Amino acid sequence: MDSQIGLTSLPTEQLRTVLRALHRGEITAPLDIVALTRIGLQEPAERILRQLRGLDGTEAKTVLVCVLAERANAAS
Repeated sequence: MDSQIGLTSLPTEQLRTVLRALHRGEITAPLDIVALTRIGLQEPAERILRQLRGLDGTEAKTVLVCVLAERANAAS
């Protein structure tokens, strides 16, 4: 079992990939393993889905933007 909580174990670039794909319409929400595999994220798919499964597109993008903004703030 993954001991990391939330999206903390995922690299920033993977989160950006999901957000970019949602924004461009390359994948749609609610997210599933097929969509994440299509954008090259089959390995972390379950960790991503634990947090974003069942969310609509706006909700998923909001979560991702918040996480990315928090990381950017922490890095500055």
